[in-house]
Amino acid sequence: MRPPRLLAALAVVLTLGSSQLWAWPVPAPHPIARPFIAPETPYTAGHRGLDIRADAGVEVRAPAAGVVHFAGFVVDRPVISIRHAGGVLSSFEPVEPVVATGDRVAQGEVIGTLLPGHCATPCLHLGARVDGEYVNPLLFLGGIEHAVLYPLE
Repeated sequence: MRPPRLLAALAVVLTLGSSQLWAWPVPAPHPIARPFIAPETPYTAGHRGLDIRADAGVEVRAPAAGVVHFAGFVVDRPVISIRHAGGVLSSFEPVEPVVATGDRVAQGEVIGTLLPGHCATPCLHLGARVDGEYVNPLLFLGGIEHAVLYPLE
């Protein structure tokens, strides 16, 4: 199941072009507390996003232009998701929203404030989905080199 998901995400990134890469949603530096770990199937264990260390209280910004798909609570934590071009959905938690469902946001616009609680030390969980399938957000942040195939000869 991983290859179609990865190919779909790469197709979106290539279609949008490098000028449309996402901006980081929290200020630099961007130490990764926990990387994306793709699940074997949609129902098995994995880590469906990146945990980026950041100070509680920092502003969280939209990584790209889009429309707020959801801003509210999922179980016990505040979550924001934004629908972007190409069937891409980003998600952020735990973030106290300053936006509402249906709001249009520009790249870099403040969407909320990071709250403690997701990691032992404060971090932002950033997720990305393409057509409903979770993919590594680093594909959109420019953190994964694209494979280059060379001839065998």
